[in-house]
Amino acid sequence: MKKVLSLAVLAFLATLTSTLTAQEKNITLEDIWGGAFRTERLDVLRSLKNGKEYSVLNFNRSKGTSAIDVYDYKSGKKVKTLLDSESLDDISRFISYEFSGDESKILLATQLKQIFRRSSLGTFYVYDVNTKAATLLSDDKVQEPTFNEDGTKVAYGFNNNIYIKDLASGEITQVTSDGVKNKVINGITDWVYEEEFAFVRAFDWSKDGNYIAYIRFDESEVPEFSMDVYGEDLYQTQQVFKYPKAGEANAKVSLHLYEVSSGKSSQVDVSEFNSYYIPRIKWTNDPEVLSVQLTNRHQNILDLVFVDAKSGEATLIHQEKDDAYVDVTDNLTFLNDNSFIWTSEKDGWNHIYHYSKKGKLINQVTQGDWEVTRYYGFDPKTGRVYYQSTENGSINRDVYSITSSGKNKVRLTQDVGNNSAAFSADYTYFINTFSDTQTPYLFTLREALSGDQVREIKNNNALKDKVAGYKTSKKEFSTININGEDLNMYMIKPKDFDPNKEYPLFMYQYSGPGSQSVGNRWGGSNDYWHQMLAQEGFIVACVDGRGTGLKGRDFKKMTQKELGKYEVEDQIAVAKELGKLSYIDADRIGIWGWSYGGFMSSNCLFQGADTFAMAIAVAPVGSWRFYDTIYTERYMQTPQENPSGYDNNSPITHVDKLKGDFLLVHGTADDNVHVQNSFRLVEALVQANKDFDWLMYPDKNHGIYGGYTRLHLYNKMTQFIRETLGKPENTLTEIRD
Repeated sequence: MKKVLSLAVLAFLATLTSTLTAQEKNITLEDIWGGAFRTERLDVLRSLKNGKEYSVLNFNRSKGTSAIDVYDYKSGKKVKTLLDSESLDDISRFISYEFSGDESKILLATQLKQIFRRSSLGTFYVYDVNTKAATLLSDDKVQEPTFNEDGTKVAYGFNNNIYIKDLASGEITQVTSDGVKNKVINGITDWVYEEEFAFVRAFDWSKDGNYIAYIRFDESEVPEFSMDVYGEDLYQTQQVFKYPKAGEANAKVSLHLYEVSSGKSSQVDVSEFNSYYIPRIKWTNDPEVLSVQLTNRHQNILDLVFVDAKSGEATLIHQEKDDAYVDVTDNLTFLNDNSFIWTSEKDGWNHIYHYSKKGKLINQVTQGDWEVTRYYGFDPKTGRVYYQSTENGSINRDVYSITSSGKNKVRLTQDVGNNSAAFSADYTYFINTFSDTQTPYLFTLREALSGDQVREIKNNNALKDKVAGYKTSKKEFSTININGEDLNMYMIKPKDFDPNKEYPLFMYQYSGPGSQSVGNRWGGSNDYWHQMLAQEGFIVACVDGRGTGLKGRDFKKMTQKELGKYEVEDQIAVAKELGKLSYIDADRIGIWGWSYGGFMSSNCLFQGADTFAMAIAVAPVGSWRFYDTIYTERYMQTPQENPSGYDNNSPITHVDKLKGDFLLVHGTADDNVHVQNSFRLVEALVQANKDFDWLMYPDKNHGIYGGYTRLHLYNKMTQFIRETLGKPENTLTEIRD
């Protein structure tokens, strides 16, 4: 009787499992690009000065309005609404906001128009918290408006010049007057600084508001690049801008100080230092001392210089050197005594250092065979430094605190995955953002000293439940030993994976210097696409090869002067190794990537012609000779110094080896990786008499988006995969003895 019951139960469970599986939906491209998997976030989070409250930007989608709401950290209760656009006459909604130092005024950003990746022009308003009135900052669309410390003035960029508006009188002072498009820019970075040094505002108020330091860019000798914009009119127009390609002339930069009280500007002489680039300026806590970071063209020497605003005298405080390059970061932080926190890879791993205001090393705060990935700040009350690191494995992130002496370290987060922190102004609390491959973003409030959870703020359980209704597979993390290194890898197998069958393998990678694609975190659109491919019967794998980040200085910088050599060797070797697995069809292996990943997938197909059956390259670099100075020369030096490094590892050089199927995709208005890269690659392939597919998206930039563009692109790529690697449901074969 028991045996019969057991069989009945087993039969019932089998039927139930089959029913539940049948109820799981397949992910579609329409789901992915239609917003079905959108996550909830805390938008524009700001800690108020009291350290007890924080503000966020909330949107009312039904009304099309936005509001700044203030919440109590500990209780989570909404304290007040600072402002709601519904109550303002001239502002239907705002996109972002910034407080003045005393929080008496708020700068509201509306109608932003993107220029390049990080820059935009916008209409801005100044909202007075006390009078509840919003005043238009300027009739013109301006850039990077910024309060002085007491909120009485706003400085901003317009038409390549700097202006200051006195908010009480409404008087506008023009700080510079020589700005001319494509010739001279004051206080706003040029294209290559914006893209590669990752900042736009190249001016900064001193702590007392008496000075503005700014960088001037003389672009006169920088070659111009033009892009045809086809639009909808009868004739196309052109976007013309200065773009220094590897080995070409950069803008000549100079450092200037403007004294607000006198209205006089002066140039700071930094010529005795490594001043080819000025990647950072920042005022110290002394209102008359400016810090400046300067670097040579090779970017392997970085000088930290202090400038006395009264005398203009510049003094070298600290210097970093590396045989390859020195990373520029935003981690420089000045403590009350003007000593400073600095991060460096000089011991082989990225760590935190504490220096005196004279540049004398006080202490190496962190050390070990792991990387500090973010520096959050220093609490003067407790003497504790807060940071994020890879101490729990390079694919994970945790938040820690440690005393400035390097003792009494505390791990503040316990869940294994990706943890990041936003601290209250007084370091009493931090809001932890956690995710892993199974958990979308979870926001919790924690005590800064202990890491103990106070409360949950927001979760994405609704999304988690929704995703559970789709046919998805777990990301399987592992390492694979290739060319003497244990490389991080993940694999996504079909949900109904059968080890007795053979599956096609589709590899994804980015591979750029210091990057990471294999991480234990909630994924984005590509992850859903990869899941969609897995549900169709493909195995998807991703491996971070040599040259990627978070495994030490030597691992990251071994590709110096040879971009595309070791990374390609690793991806080809990975494909060969995975092809030996009994359940992978070695004749049906493909690879894809975007940008640097497109450069890589092209190279892998051409140079690994007997390994890869197909590749997709989106917006790829065809030759590093076509890319910008700062990025390319950081890793390759100039083409004049390293011609073989440029040419031997470029896809264009290897087109004659192509055997498999190749899809090349680019946007014609890509200001970053110019479509020139793909056009030259196309011509090389044609002259080599190679068959391939290619697709150009008119007037689309490096991101290739807008309207139905992404949906169209991923439809095209999906069809290409099905056609070239074979429809898995029709071609899976039983493994024979």
